[in-house]
Amino acid sequence: MPYLLLVLTTLFWSGNFVLSRGMHADIPPLALSFWRWALALAIMLAFSSRIFLSQRAIVYRERRFIIIQGLLGVTGFNSLIYLAVQTTTAVNAVLINSCVPILIALCSLVLFKEPLNRRQWAGILVSLSGVALIIVAGDLRSLVGLEFNRGDLLVLCAGIAWALYSVNLKRFPADLHPFSYLVGIMIAGVLGILPFYLVELRMGFGLSVNGPTLITIVYVAIFPSVLAFIFWNRAVRDIGANRAGIFIHLMPVFSSIMAILFLGESIELFHLQGIGLVFAGIFLATYSGSKKG
Repeated sequence: MPYLLLVLTTLFWSGNFVLSRGMHADIPPLALSFWRWALALAIMLAFSSRIFLSQRAIVYRERRFIIIQGLLGVTGFNSLIYLAVQTTTAVNAVLINSCVPILIALCSLVLFKEPLNRRQWAGILVSLSGVALIIVAGDLRSLVGLEFNRGDLLVLCAGIAWALYSVNLKRFPADLHPFSYLVGIMIAGVLGILPFYLVELRMGFGLSVNGPTLITIVYVAIFPSVLAFIFWNRAVRDIGANRAGIFIHLMPVFSSIMAILFLGESIELFHLQGIGLVFAGIFLATYSGSKKG
């Protein structure tokens, strides 16, 4: 069951990448992030408010953990992704996001002292070389000038935030209900996004309310937010962050197909080379330890 949940999660997130890129000219990034999570919070409260209120003492006790997770997984990751797709393609964003399993392994090492063997270190280097190839669009000479696409770098920052969020699930309190946790991080996340959203509004970037924008917000609220977070949190608690992280490499497959079908984007040779290195690195870094969970 955890593996099916992870496949569905990556499918939902892939749709999020493609939709946010396709609608980037119509929905300002922070508006999409704010209203996505505001609607997701309303949906969660509609069927879990009693659970949340009954656990308010536990939620208050674990407020530091919940706030950190909300700022990392809701405010940080999603807002950075939406800002990133303003200046990069959906294909690039998803391919660079493929390094998240490696970032999870690194965060596990730093935060929980989970050791990495030589094979895993080799995998990290190979995978990161694939990410670098994608960022420089296949032209390694551009590394000399250190001129990176701002959107690509934002995706990397988002990946770090998500890796920290995922690894930190190891601290999930045993007596905290998953729905209480999700409501809590959504509240923290929405409050974290709000001041940045207000700045965006003051800059004149308003949201146009029409059919496509409403459909986009409803989709990203239900599938990549409510359902994907429930599925991901459950799977990580069942099999661990390192094993769950492997499934993120399904996103380039799902998102590339969607981007080609719906956005008219193309796959270049450097994309294939980069994703080959990313996959090779993920295999090297995770295969030997996958049976241990």
